[in-house]
Amino acid sequence: MLLSTPIVKTPSVERLLQLWKQRYATDLSSLSLFEEPSVNSFNAAVSPIGRALTTEKLKLNALNINTQMAWLLTKSLYNYIPNLLDFSEARRITEVTFTVYSQILNIYQQQSLTTDSSTEETSNKKILNSWEIPPIEELASTLEPTLIAFQAEHTACQDWQALGFLTTQLKFTNKLIFKQLTPVEKILLCPYFKFVEEQVAIPWQRICAASHKQELDSPILILVGQVLHNSENITKRVYQQLVEGFPKYRSRSGWLTDPDIAHSTMRDLNMFQAYLCLCILEQSLRPLEQELLPLCEIVLEKVEVQWKILEQWIQILLHEIVRHVHQEYQAILLAYIQGMRQTFYK
Repeated sequence: MLLSTPIVKTPSVERLLQLWKQRYATDLSSLSLFEEPSVNSFNAAVSPIGRALTTEKLKLNALNINTQMAWLLTKSLYNYIPNLLDFSEARRITEVTFTVYSQILNIYQQQSLTTDSSTEETSNKKILNSWEIPPIEELASTLEPTLIAFQAEHTACQDWQALGFLTTQLKFTNKLIFKQLTPVEKILLCPYFKFVEEQVAIPWQRICAASHKQELDSPILILVGQVLHNSENITKRVYQQLVEGFPKYRSRSGWLTDPDIAHSTMRDLNMFQAYLCLCILEQSLRPLEQELLPLCEIVLEKVEVQWKILEQWIQILLHEIVRHVHQEYQAILLAYIQGMRQTFYK
């Protein structure tokens, strides 16, 4: 769950904030942006006028329709839970979802391309690299009240298991909105949508806040930094091993290789890594025991994933994390790895 977490700036916090922000760097690999007309398309879309046109297009009708359609898709996935939501609850959730995405678009529209006086003489690559999301702590702070309200609508439902719908609805909403966008617009908005989906599920902000008492040369901070720096690579390697190890496994949601399942799986692998890092910084297993474990108990049962699959998933993940941490910090890591194993295996 997303918890209101103030950020107190220290050098250690600044370091982790940078690692957090790197997760939302613009991915230009899908387009040949340095060939015409791609560069012109990018520059047009990233301009204030281009951002305004993108925002207007989504806000007119598509955004409201998509948030409601996303709710219907989410509901259909969990329709075997009887009487989960009544109509008024569903309507409130779609309304607050619309508010979340409207605010994202407002932030996106206000974010201008940062350049200096020599911009006209710089290369296209420098212009493209100058674009980025707002400072991560500002983005988190701005969206926090709306996201907490979004989360509250789920937790206020008659069946508290509806909390498991939260990331599913965001995933479906993102997917439906992307259908309304050009390839360049998708590239520009993807970091914002990825941030929102992760913010309600993954405690990156709490990790940054929890590091404020650590010195820059602290073994704990260095260890956590190594895990965060390698988290995407760890996730990809673990996901590939899961696909190879369970080629015929299918949950209620689908096969591991289905794009939607792959997306959710990799997000959840990042979530496990984040909770492990949070425990290390707080020097406590409480986040695992009181947050991650209960969530897994609910969600796995509802999507018909066997617990033994989760145990093997954890085993592969922990082995991969150890491989990406320098040997001198592994003693600290192994104590918490053992704690995670005991938490889930018992």
